[in-house]
Amino acid sequence: MTKIYTVADNIITSLGFSSKENFAALKQRKSGIAQTTDPNITQVPMFTSIIDSNRIISEFTKIGNPDVFTRLEKIMILSINDALKHTNIDPSDNDTLFIFSSVKGNIDLIENENHPFEKDRVNLWAISDQVCKFFNSSVKPVFISNACISGVTSIIAGAQYLQSEKYKNIIVCGGDIISEFTPSGFQSFKAVSEQPCKPFDANRTGITLGEGVGTVVLSTNKELVKEENPVIFRGGANTNDANHISGPSRTGDGLYYAISNTLKEAEKTNTNIDYISGHGTATPYNDEMESKAISRAELNHVPVNSLKGYWGHTLGAAGIIECIAGIHSIKENCLIKTFGYSEHGVSEQINVIKEFKETEVKNFLKTASGFGGSNAAAYFSELNSD
Repeated sequence: MTKIYTVADNIITSLGFSSKENFAALKQRKSGIAQTTDPNITQVPMFTSIIDSNRIISEFTKIGNPDVFTRLEKIMILSINDALKHTNIDPSDNDTLFIFSSVKGNIDLIENENHPFEKDRVNLWAISDQVCKFFNSSVKPVFISNACISGVTSIIAGAQYLQSEKYKNIIVCGGDIISEFTPSGFQSFKAVSEQPCKPFDANRTGITLGEGVGTVVLSTNKELVKEENPVIFRGGANTNDANHISGPSRTGDGLYYAISNTLKEAEKTNTNIDYISGHGTATPYNDEMESKAISRAELNHVPVNSLKGYWGHTLGAAGIIECIAGIHSIKENCLIKTFGYSEHGVSEQINVIKEFKETEVKNFLKTASGFGGSNAAAYFSELNSD
C-alpha cells in the first residue's frame, strides 16, 4: 500500500495561530474557553472559545487584503499559508488537491445583510473557490460537510485520493466560526453547557462551542519528509448507524464498526494502540455512546482523552485539529489530560487521561461522531512502528 506521509500542519484557535502555539498550551493545561455576552453571538451569557479578531486582521494584512475575504476564508488562508511554509509544495501544481471541511461555512453572512460580499458567498463551494484562487490553484477542490465527522472524513478522503495516484499532495483544511446561528441550534436542544464542558465527567451537561481552523498536508512524496521517522496515515473508515437525526446511537454500534474497519485497513489490532483521541463532546449521550464503542472494541485499557475542554467543539475543524494534536503527541511523546474531567461519568470503564504525562507514543486512533448517525475513525503511527 502506498505510504501517506503527514508533512506539515497548522492549528488556529483561541490558543494560538500555529500548531506549536496550540500544542504548547495543551501541554501547559491552558484552556482558551471563556464566557461571552457578545450580542452578535448569544442572547444569554455563554462559554465559548473565540479566535482573536485583531490578530486575524494583523496576520492577514501581511499576505493579502483582508477586506476581500470573509472571516472564515481569512483564517483558512492563514492556516494553509502557515502549513505550506514548512513544505516545498507549490499549491498551484496540478498534482496537488485541496479538500475543505466545514459544517456552517460563511453562515455569518446570512445574519448580516449589509455585508460587502456577493450573495453566493454563503455557499460552501464559494469558500473553496476563494481560498483556491488565493493560492492560484486551478484544480477543482473537494468540499466535505458531514456534521461533526467532516474533519476526519476529509482526511480519509484525502488518503483515498492519494492511494488512487491521481494526486501526489493533498491539502486538507477544515474550519468553523461562531456566529449567532451556530449556538442557537444546540441551545434549542439544551445541549450547551452553562459552564466550560466536562468530557466524560459525571457532572457534564453539554458542549462548549469554539472557533477553529486546521490544516494538514498529506503526501506520497517521500522527498518532502524531513524526519527520519515521520507520522503516516495508515487507515480510516466511515459508518452510519442511522439512529436519529440528532441523537447518537445508544449502543455505539456505528462507531464500533468505524473503529474495527479502521484497524482492519491499518492491519492493526486492539493491542497496537497507544492512545485514543476521542470525540468527547461532553453531552450526556455522546460520551456514553463513545465509551460503549471503545469498550466493545476491547480498548478499555488504552488511554483516551477529549480536547474539547481546551478550544471547545470546533465542528468542521475538530477532527483535523485533534488529529494534528495526536500527531504532535507522537512527535513529543506525551499524553494530554482531558481538561474538565475529574469524576468518571460514563458506564464503561474507559481509561480517561486525568493528567499530562510524558511517555512513549508511537501511534493513535482518532474517533468522531456526528448528527444523522455518522461516525468516523482514523489511525496514525510512526513510519517504523509495528
